Formats: sequence, structure tokens, C-alpha cells
Amino acid sequence: MTILKDKLTLPCGAQIKNRICKAAMTERIAFSDNYTNQRHLNLYKKWAEGDIGILLTGNVQVDKKHLEGPANVCIEEETYIEQLPLLRKWAEEGTKDNTHLWMQISHAGRQTPGEINSSPKAPSSVQLKIPGRNYGIPSALTTEEIQEIIKKFTFVAKIARETGFTGIQIHSAHGYLLSEFLSPDINLREDEWGGTVENRSRIHVEIIKNIRREVGEDFPISVKMNSADFQKGGFSPDDSIQVAKIIEAAGVDNIEISGGTYEQPRLLGLDNVSINPDRSEVRKESTIAREAYFLEYAEKIKKNIQIPLMVTGGFRTKQGMESAVKSGACEIVGVGRPLCANPYAIKEMFDGKIEQLPIYEKTLSLGPWILSPSSPFRLIQALNAFGAQAWFYQQIKRMGNNKLPDLNLGLFSAFRKDASEDKKAFKDLN
Repeated sequence: MTILKDKLTLPCGAQIKNRICKAAMTERIAFSDNYTNQRHLNLYKKWAEGDIGILLTGNVQVDKKHLEGPANVCIEEETYIEQLPLLRKWAEEGTKDNTHLWMQISHAGRQTPGEINSSPKAPSSVQLKIPGRNYGIPSALTTEEIQEIIKKFTFVAKIARETGFTGIQIHSAHGYLLSEFLSPDINLREDEWGGTVENRSRIHVEIIKNIRREVGEDFPISVKMNSADFQKGGFSPDDSIQVAKIIEAAGVDNIEISGGTYEQPRLLGLDNVSINPDRSEVRKESTIAREAYFLEYAEKIKKNIQIPLMVTGGFRTKQGMESAVKSGACEIVGVGRPLCANPYAIKEMFDGKIEQLPIYEKTLSLGPWILSPSSPFRLIQALNAFGAQAWFYQQIKRMGNNKLPDLNLGLFSAFRKDASEDKKAFKDLN
């Protein structure tokens, strides 16, 4: 029997049936009210039938003024009562067959689209600059506003437990608000929330401790954090080790390792490609060669902490996943895109039907010279990656509509359809 089917007991006592986690991917299938709906139930019913240990939701927002996208789920104290029935049904569908369903809780910070908020909140007034995308100039949070955000994260975690979710994950990666606090090139504060690693981690510690008081000692709390921002002067691998030790001491059960931001989209598997090349760090070829994007960083973090680690990004083969767990680099393997193309891929792998997860990495027909790592057309490369991302978004939406993935969908068609749907969703918000 594969080691991937071994059970895992978390520090809080919760038991996970196997070592696979469906990684968080933004669903953007809520309507303009930003409530859970039948589409979430349809989608997670399929994934719960796939013999996966943990299902992580796409980011559930704590503030409707700071959404990652126009069709995110958002839970706020003023309106949450209306959402309770469908949240409970979402939890019911997602926890079938002894599956864990963890709610990922997030605040988009300066990465809030300008169509939603032209003056978002952030640790400091450092604007996100991506050509062709609309992001406003953020205003720096006051201490009172930071305390309010801590309360919002705590409240959503409390609702997650009350409605039947079996854990939560605090999103502090990919350039969203909490990872902005960790990044010294974005967090320029000189008060107790900025400067040293300890100060930049303070909001995380406060959120974790407050959530633990609300949900009890037996409820899983996870944190998703960057191994690095891959930006000059940004959050570094050494920083990540220190932060991992700090949040472990605060009382979490698991840390998921990822990396990158909107400006440095390593989360999409783009190596040495930057939306903002002036701030880019270049990864060595030796670190690119391994199957999982962030495994090398996880190994270094693992030497400094005791709690289970999850690594997400790039895993495709059963052998590669088994090797990562056997080596001790991580206890949980996160899988994302393959489960958009085939929600039952893990079950098929466990049943011996496949040795490799489906690879449907669509690319534009641009020619190898444009897509090579040495190409000067980095923006085109990034557009190619975001276009591929839209292809997977469309598969998520199809499953939300109770359809199976359409593997014949073209990348251009997916990109146009996704952009059109986002445009309509933005309009519906206003």
C-alpha cells in the first residue's frame, strides 16, 4: 500500500485519512451577494467522492471591500445569518466519506482589484503594479483597523466550525494582506506591526491565538505561507524559517508551503518569469528541476519545526509524491490543477489505474523561442500562464454547474469566456 494512503494525526488530535490535500483554488462561483450557493455544493460533492484526505476551499474573504475576485464567498458579521443554511450544506457535501473540509480564510489587501476598491488597505501605501491590470493606491492600516481585521478572521473561523467545516486555513501567501505584512519591501511600518520578523508576524500570532480561543484545542488551524516572494528585498527563505517557528509556537497544526505573488507568479509554475522584472530574483536551474516547485524550501523549514508540513505546486506523479513524503520533506501533498481536469484522479491513482495525474497544461501557439526561459517576451509568457489559469477556472465553473470538465476547451476560448464572466461579475457588484 502506498505511503500516501497512510493516516495522519495532527497535533490537535484530528485524523486525516490520507496524505493528499486538494489545494485551495479560487472558485469565483458566488453571485453578487458573495454567498455560498448550489454551485459550491456540486463542486465539492465531486471532490469529496475522489478519496482525498483534505479539501481546502478557495479563499473565503473576511471583508467585502477586499475581495480577491468579484465572485468570492465573503462572510461578514452583519450578514452571516443568511448564509448559515448553505454553509452547513457546503460542509455536509465536502465532508462525506470521512473527508476533511477546511475553509481558507483570506483578505486580499493591496491585491484587491480596483473595480472593487480603488483605495484598498495594506500594511503600507505600496501600490501593486501590473501592466494592464487595475489596482489602486493602498492606504496604510491604522492599529485600530488591524485589530478589526484580527476580529474578522476570528469571526469567520468561528462560523466555519459552527457550520460543520472540520478546519480552517489562514491565507498568508501569494501577496494577499497577511503575506504583505511579512514582506519587508511592502510592509514599511515602524510600529509594532513592522520592522523585525517578529513584528511583521505579529498579526499572524494574534489571529492564531484568537481563533484558537474560539474554536477550541481539537480543531485544525493551518497557515499557508510563502517560502519566498522571489522579489529583491522581499520575504526571503531565511524569513520563512523564522516565521514558521513563530507561528508553530502560536499553536497551529499545519503549515502549507507555497511561494510568489501577483508580480512574481511562481504559484503558477513560472520560473524566471516576472510581471515586474525590476524586482525579480532568479532561481537557479537546480531548484527548478524537481517535480514540486517549493520542496527544497520545505526541507529547510522542516528541519526547524515539528508540526506537519504541506507542499503544493507541481506534483504530478505518484512516485514524486511518495518520495516527498518518504524523505520527510512534508507529510501532506497538495494537488490543485489536475483535480480540475479530473476530480477523481487521486482515487484512480490509489486504485492503481494511473501512476501520473492528468496534465492539461494548455499553452498559446507562440513558438518555442517565445516560451523559452531566455526569451525577452516575459509579459507574453505571463499572459500565457494566466490564460492557462483561466482554462482551469472554467473547469471549476463547469463542475459547479454539475457538469464534467471539458478537456477539449481551447485556451483562447477559456480566456475570453473567463474575462467576460469577470467583467459581468464586476458590473453586478456595482
